[in-house]
Amino acid sequence: MTEPLILPFNGKTPKIHESAFIAPGCKIIGDVEIGPDASIWYNCVIRADVNFIRIGARSNIQDGTTIHCDSATPATPNGNPTIIGDDVLVGHMVMLHGATLEDRAFVGLSTTVMDGCVIEGDAMLAAGAILTPNKRIPTGQLWAGSPAKYMRDLTEPAIAGMRLGVAHYVENAKAHKAAIEAARK
Repeated sequence: MTEPLILPFNGKTPKIHESAFIAPGCKIIGDVEIGPDASIWYNCVIRADVNFIRIGARSNIQDGTTIHCDSATPATPNGNPTIIGDDVLVGHMVMLHGATLEDRAFVGLSTTVMDGCVIEGDAMLAAGAILTPNKRIPTGQLWAGSPAKYMRDLTEPAIAGMRLGVAHYVENAKAHKAAIEAARK
C-alpha cells in the first residue's frame, strides 16, 4: 500500500484535520489546508507550491484529481489560489487550477476549471466540461460543454441529490479509513 506523501514546501506544511480521509497514493504539497471530514481519494495530487489551496469541511476530492494554484503575475498580483468551500463534490479525474468552488458546488467527472473561475453554491459543472478562465457559474445553474456554457437551471431534486452525495462521501470515507487501518495491522 502506497502511503500518502505529505510534503512541506517553502516553509509551509500541509494542515490536515484529524477527521479527514487521505487515501493511499495521494500527494499533498505545501500551503494546503484540509477541513474536518473532508476526503481526498486515491491518487490525487494537491500541490500548493506557488500559492495556497484550501479545502473545506465535508468536501470530497475524488480519485485522480489534480489541484494546483496560480502564482502572481502583473495582471493578477495575488495570483489565484484554489479555494474549495464546505460540502463540495469534485468528481473523478478533475483538473482545478486557481479556481474557487463555493460551499455546495458540484464539479463533474473529468472537468477542467481554470484560473479565476468561480462556481457558486448549488451550481454544477457537467462531466467533461472545460470552464475557461474567469468564468462564473451562478447559484442554481448547470453549465456544460467545451468551452462550458449555461445549459439550464437545476431542479430542487438535483440540488437535494448533490447534498445527499456529500453525506454519502463522508460516510464512505470513514469506511475506507477503517479498512485501511485494519489492513495495516
